[in-house]
Amino acid sequence: MWPLYVLFSKILNVEAAEEEEEEEDDDDVIDGLVGKWHDQDLSMSHFVEVPHVNQLQSWDCGLACVVMVLNTVGVSDCSIEALADISSTTSIWTVDLAYLLKRFSVRFSYFTVTIGANPSYSVETYYKEQLPTDVLRVDMLFEKASEEGINILCRSINEKEISCLILSGKYIVIALVNQYKLSRTWLEDAILSSLDDSNREYVGHYIVICGYDADSDEFEIRDPASSRKNEKISSKCLEEARKSFGTDEDLLVISLESSNKQKKSCWGKLPPLNINNT
Repeated sequence: MWPLYVLFSKILNVEAAEEEEEEEDDDDVIDGLVGKWHDQDLSMSHFVEVPHVNQLQSWDCGLACVVMVLNTVGVSDCSIEALADISSTTSIWTVDLAYLLKRFSVRFSYFTVTIGANPSYSVETYYKEQLPTDVLRVDMLFEKASEEGINILCRSINEKEISCLILSGKYIVIALVNQYKLSRTWLEDAILSSLDDSNREYVGHYIVICGYDADSDEFEIRDPASSRKNEKISSKCLEEARKSFGTDEDLLVISLESSNKQKKSCWGKLPPLNINNT
């Protein structure tokens, strides 16, 4: 299995070849991050200022995370409602978020341990109702991803590797987690009114990871379901929440340097979305 920095180098090589306007090769940015951690060449803490955005409904946490990312890279006039209109579905998967980011020219890599909709999730209460109608749509999005310029890697990433990406100062991450594996102190603030106790085994939820402190071994996150604008979570808690059955360990790793070069208005002319989401 290739190490993380080699995979990123290969991904960004392809993207750089496709985007002639890119001024520099991102290989030098990615290559050796994990090695630098062991050599103590990375800082011991780093935090990216990501404006907190609350979700509006129980299903739009992923859209709220995309709005947070867009605000961070300079797209400040986009709303959850606008993204919901583009998505045309209330059943949001990570691949839906990937297509949204691509529409706004945000540069990212999509990591998952499952390509397509996982049929084994049909036993989960959280997925049981929607999965049968989502399978064809989600699988088609995965199939079309390559021609749409979306790179998807079937690969697990651990918390040490995430911390290296954050400490480099060049990345933030959208992660799919099990909400009930997050710190119990957050639950009273979470938007869970539409969910009953029978769903406690798994409830899918998206967060933005935007900081890490090596001394405390804690990540800073933005949780769209929380009233708190800044949250910290232990590395152990994040790993349990991210690797819970149902998440596919989905991660969208956003390159801040590359994305900041292409600021785009939400209300400006966007490239057409060629995938039928209905």
